This record gives sequence, structure tokens and C-alpha cells, in this order.
Amino acid sequence: QVQLVESGGGLVQPGGSLRLSCEASGVLYDYYVIGWFRQVPGKEREGVSSISSTDGETSYADSVKGRFTMSMNNAKNSVYLQMNSLTPEDTAVYYCALKAGLWPERRANEYEFWGQGTQVTVSS
Repeated sequence: QVQLVESGGGLVQPGGSLRLSCEASGVLYDYYVIGWFRQVPGKEREGVSSISSTDGETSYADSVKGRFTMSMNNAKNSVYLQMNSLTPEDTAVYYCALKAGLWPERRANEYEFWGQGTQVTVSS
């Protein structure tokens, strides 16, 4: 069974940075994609970024392009989300998720496995 565990959330001031981590275990797929999503109460879950395990190709939402960077370790069992120039609008619970496949994907309903989430709060 695939398990995903997020870490690294917390409280940060506007303009600050945070680095989220997601550790995956139990993955049996040869090719898979891991995505970062975020959700605030009363809103739909938003696809922030995703990365392909095959070649590291990434995809980002327009709202985070140029500020967030997603990466994967060489063992391909952990992904990271470096978040810079954070604004209060980035406040949300951030989830990582995994699906079988080759290409980055940011539609939440395409993902099969989900972590528990980590809270990110951007406030002065």
C-alpha cells in the first residue's frame, strides 16, 4: 500500500520561504507522478505542481510559477516543494498525492493516493 507523508509546513511571514517534503513508500509502479495540492476551507483542491518520476518533468499552476520549485530525490522516493515569496493567499493545507503515469498532472481527481496534509500559514 502506498503511503505518503508530508512535512515542513508551518507559520511564515509574507515574503518568506518554506520547504515542504513528501516521503513515499510502498510504490510498486514503474512510472508514476507525484503532485502537490492545496486546499482552503470552502474551496476546491488546487493543483499546485507535479513531477514525473521518469524524467523529472514538472508542471506548475500559474499562481505559483516563478515562486515555487518542485524536485525529486535520486531515489525517487521523496519530493520537495520549495516555496519562496510567500503571500497570505498561499495559506492552505498542502497535500502530496501519487498516481501511476508518465506525465505531470495537476487534476486532483486523477490521483489515487494521498497524504494527510500539512498546514502552511502565511501571516504577519
